[in-house]
Amino acid sequence: MARFLSSAGFFPVRYSIATFQFDVTPPPGHSLCGGWIPAVTAVDDPLSARGVVISGGVKPIVLCAVDWTGICNSAHYAWRKCLADAAGTTAQYVAVQCVHQHDAPFVCLEAEEIINAEGDLPHNVDIEFFDTCLKRAAEVVRESLKSSQPLTHIAASRALVDQVASNRRILGSDGRVKTNRSVSPNSDDVRDLPTGLIDPWLRTIGFYNGADKVAAFYYYAVHPISYCCQQGRVSSDFVGLARRLKEEHDSPGCLQVYFTGCAGNLNAGKYSNSGEHKYRRVLAERLYAAMEKTSARLKPEPITSLRWKTENLIPPARDIFSIESLQKQISDKTKRVVHRNRPAFTLAWLKRLQKKDPQPIVLSGLHINNLSIIHLPAEPFVEFQLRTQVLHQDRFVAVAGYGDGGPWYIPTAEAYAQGGYEINVAFSNPKIDSLLMQGIEKLFA
Repeated sequence: MARFLSSAGFFPVRYSIATFQFDVTPPPGHSLCGGWIPAVTAVDDPLSARGVVISGGVKPIVLCAVDWTGICNSAHYAWRKCLADAAGTTAQYVAVQCVHQHDAPFVCLEAEEIINAEGDLPHNVDIEFFDTCLKRAAEVVRESLKSSQPLTHIAASRALVDQVASNRRILGSDGRVKTNRSVSPNSDDVRDLPTGLIDPWLRTIGFYNGADKVAAFYYYAVHPISYCCQQGRVSSDFVGLARRLKEEHDSPGCLQVYFTGCAGNLNAGKYSNSGEHKYRRVLAERLYAAMEKTSARLKPEPITSLRWKTENLIPPARDIFSIESLQKQISDKTKRVVHRNRPAFTLAWLKRLQKKDPQPIVLSGLHINNLSIIHLPAEPFVEFQLRTQVLHQDRFVAVAGYGDGGPWYIPTAEAYAQGGYEINVAFSNPKIDSLLMQGIEKLFA
């Protein structure tokens, strides 16, 4: 049990918290979104990785959100291992979730090897930049532990977000996807259609040292894209701008961390698809308004219980993919870059599963008092978030997606028959639905 100094002198506290953040903005010329959009030409606003180390349980726990599109396979494990070593814990006690902005790096070390072997494709990651980020992460986390504070109270609240998220899969009368609601211009034909299935709530969790709020975590399910992929201009997009507004107006010294929920089939297309850049600010202000509402509703309570639970998952690949056909597509110099780089991510996933002892995906849950934070991989459909909350209505449940990006999209079983873009780039077969739900349920056991 740690001892901390207060105005009353030294006193025992079971849990402590250290906050950290560091820059992960890619340099000029670095690939964005896997290499199939323009590379970095400028930085509209920087990207960061930020999170906390919670100590006092069985082992220190690290929760981290990264302003990147995705981190896949061994790159994701490297992040977890790096943070674990710096915090004095193991990778099993670390959750690394991407926020999933698109004008940002999309990193897969195995795909980079495949791409690099072709000799004519843009990289998906500069290895030197990747290693620099991990070195910076280790230094910052180790330094943060020197300023650990008591973690005595927790609070949670939620608020409706007005006119941000919409379901992007528009079904026709035959039950199949007719069109995908885009955030790009020329999509006025679907703007007036209903919002569709979403989770309209922003959920906020506050971590406290007595009356002082040390960190605030926000969870909302939407693709964090207002406009993107046009000029190589790096941005944390509207969720990053909302986070910055909260930094300017919340308690001094409180770390603001945003997590994207299960947003594989959600975007802001109903409210931003005119292509006008002004909507980035509009969406940011709408999200910020919900952040303000939840902050006002936070009521800290003493921490009486804290536990961490993990479950391993190895979802099976779809039989429509083969190593031979994917390699042929990657090597076909007549195809566009996007149709060669993307299959490299699929091939990386298949090769991962073919190993004798494949590295499993790790699901994790942090349970404090009557609230639970669930960390899921890749791009899950919103249904997984809604199901989890329905199954555990007795608890305050916040869900973060975009952990290990290896399998890309995670649709529901019924969505496979509906078709659509997300199904085309889902690397696992429909069994992943039941396997993921079984894993989630074990996190609550």
